[in-house]
Amino acid sequence: MIKKNNIDDIAVVIMAAGKGKRMRSDIPKVLHKVGKRPMIEYIIKTVKTLNPEKIIVVIGHKGEMLADFLKPYQVQFVWQRELLGTGHAVLQTRNLLSDFEGTILVLCGDVPFLRVQTVKDLIQTHQQTNAVASVLTALLQDPRGYGRVIRGKDDSVEKIVEDKDASPEERKEKEINSGTYCFDSRFMFKALDQVKNENEQGEYYLTDAVKILRKSNHKVSAFRAKNPQETMGINSLAQLQQMERLLANGKINVDVL
Repeated sequence: MIKKNNIDDIAVVIMAAGKGKRMRSDIPKVLHKVGKRPMIEYIIKTVKTLNPEKIIVVIGHKGEMLADFLKPYQVQFVWQRELLGTGHAVLQTRNLLSDFEGTILVLCGDVPFLRVQTVKDLIQTHQQTNAVASVLTALLQDPRGYGRVIRGKDDSVEKIVEDKDASPEERKEKEINSGTYCFDSRFMFKALDQVKNENEQGEYYLTDAVKILRKSNHKVSAFRAKNPQETMGINSLAQLQQMERLLANGKINVDVL
């Protein structure tokens, strides 16, 4: 049995390298404002409540602008010079995490309204089930565009399939991947080294690391968010406006500002 990590042994990786073409702007996507604040500011303040040992932000497009904005928050940065996918993004953190042992929490910089308790619940689920990887999921009535979570008979995660690569049967699943994960530091980079880009996008998916760990008979757990709307990402101006409406109507609770 794998030894449980202490819940205090947390390192955080935030993926924030994308340009966000559908935002129709030249600034980094995560600096677009929702509720009068850049979306990444919500995420930074959420993970700060965990008192992690490290917070690493993966930067890329206009990275200097993002690094300058985040200077007061005392986080570390790594560059993703080529935008080759989420698995490739996390792989860039290897040097900064080489001496870390514990749970690595991986988040997307464009999912701003995860509640502190939801993140804590994911970490606790990961550690209490002795999983080597865990994913935050949500149930959506219309899951189109999202990766689907495929569970096994014991309710653990068998695999995560990107929408474009999913079979017709897999697309019927309504449980989606939020893009938020926990990994045991002893296994994450070993799995990432095995990820290939043999998919429709030609990218290195972080979800494939989960599949590799599961195929090696390691446990992969999941925690389902109680409010699916807090797991929503912002990838376009339309989604930004939708999030603004949800925020204004009290459909999303902001508990860090």
